[in-house]
Amino acid sequence: MENIVKKDICSFNYGELAEEMHAMGEKPFRSRQLYEWLHVKLADSFEEMTNLSKSLRGKLSQAYAIPKAEVVERQISKEDSTEKFLFGLEDGNMIESVLMRHPYGNSVCVSSQAGCRMGCRFCASAIGGLKRNLAASEMLRQIYQIQRLTKERVSHVVVMGTGEPLDNYENLLKFIEILTDANGLHIGQRNVTVSTCGIVPNMRRLANEKLQITLALSLHAFTQEKREYLMPVASRYDLQDVLDACSFYFEKTGRRVTFEYALAKGVNDSNEDADGLAKLLSGRNCHVNLIPINPVKEREFKESGQPAVLAFQNKLVKSGINATVRRELGRDIDAACGQLRKKYMDTQE
Repeated sequence: MENIVKKDICSFNYGELAEEMHAMGEKPFRSRQLYEWLHVKLADSFEEMTNLSKSLRGKLSQAYAIPKAEVVERQISKEDSTEKFLFGLEDGNMIESVLMRHPYGNSVCVSSQAGCRMGCRFCASAIGGLKRNLAASEMLRQIYQIQRLTKERVSHVVVMGTGEPLDNYENLLKFIEILTDANGLHIGQRNVTVSTCGIVPNMRRLANEKLQITLALSLHAFTQEKREYLMPVASRYDLQDVLDACSFYFEKTGRRVTFEYALAKGVNDSNEDADGLAKLLSGRNCHVNLIPINPVKEREFKESGQPAVLAFQNKLVKSGINATVRRELGRDIDAACGQLRKKYMDTQE
């Protein structure tokens, strides 16, 4: 018997789902019910959808799939309330997500790819390379599963987990569309942040979408040479072209860009680095997020001590640059920036 490839029903936006239901001969209100089950009630199966007829549930289960993201491991930080989730996907790939609790609400850091091909030298996520892109549904279900498990609402989403979001552009856009849809979780676009290593063409494409999300650029150095050393992908895009794309994003959206800067001891944390960064960003409407680099045993980089971090921040602020030091959450469970994905790979080797 020929295997039927089922359609990924969670990756349809509201209009596409309505078209699918119309093609099945269903009335328009059925698509509203179904969308609510998938994206508000966060159903894991068609059997949960009790206000749909048994016949319709049967037809749906034959033609469509709700992609699974099963919790393989859940860790809770002893230092703060951060939680890290390891999800197993249907093809055996693993992804990680992090729940961070803040006074302003709960934020979830989601992965956009299984693995990563950017090769940043200080990041555990790049070890092992890229396995594949995640579908919009697989990005969404990280959030949905966390809400189901914790019974707490997620109000902010950062696409800063494993993977380069702009290397998975179409699925990222669909994810944002469904996530922010008034018919679903309806998380405000301004509460969504997307990071990038600096994929210039897609930064410009994203600017032209005129979304109200925050774009965060992984900068990490003020010179092209040092940036290429830390981030091999930077060799594909000149630093000035990357900055021009940031300016274009601000021009098109009115949203200031965040520059992420991971401080590595003796590599990019000197007075010269601070002065160079201040000069590079002078006159820009931006925010610099300083990140004390997190320990990854396979990498040779060491974290800058707190005095060096604060001195670096002080230099930027005195030069008129808005700069803050990120409070690192979940370091004891390897849930902080740059630490995702490596530990479970160790267990598989």
